[in-house]
Amino acid sequence: MLATEFKEAITAADRVLVQIRTAIVEGDIPAGTKISEPELARRYDLSRAPLREALARLERCHLIERTPNAGARVVKLSIEGLRSLYQLREELEGLACRLAAEHMTEQEIAEVRALLDQHLSTQRVREGESYYQEAGDVDFHYRVILGSKNPYLINILSDELYFLVRMYRVQLGMNGPRVSRAFDEHKAIINAIANRDGELADLLMRRHIAASKRNIEQQLLQQGTSHG
Repeated sequence: MLATEFKEAITAADRVLVQIRTAIVEGDIPAGTKISEPELARRYDLSRAPLREALARLERCHLIERTPNAGARVVKLSIEGLRSLYQLREELEGLACRLAAEHMTEQEIAEVRALLDQHLSTQRVREGESYYQEAGDVDFHYRVILGSKNPYLINILSDELYFLVRMYRVQLGMNGPRVSRAFDEHKAIINAIANRDGELADLLMRRHIAASKRNIEQQLLQQGTSHG
């Protein structure tokens, strides 16, 4: 589990990393926005050195991209980017499920089931309106990834790709008609893991992510952003 990702930030760079990352993921700093270091330094009351460290870390997790002679921008949400990202996500999270079926303890499985009960207790999920999950331990996908117990897989999915995936999920994938189905799919996945059926858990996660991708594609098409 990452040392500072979901705990109290330790350094100034940690603090501003969490703040800017959250603003990007949730759309407060819109996709495609040009990064202005002076503006961000004023906004977050920070000197340039820790700000540059935070921006470098955001670039490593693919939330910021640099173009020669054009500077840095927040990544754009596009159908092409979604397809590439979710193709990888299907493979890796399917594998995480298969490993979780082998390695998650009964206590960890019980905790994930309790987490889903907590999700269902919110009115917007019950009514099929919205299925927003905070980052980290209260995110079903994050808990399953940790349950794989494979440190390399955890690093790729919970560090390198996690927040770019969240950016698509939060801005485009947590509302609308898939809310109730997504929750039911989560229940089926944890049941397969509890039954130690890794093959089924893998298949169900792949189908779940593929359905999520189709939903987000439709949202992007409706917004007219298929070409960034």
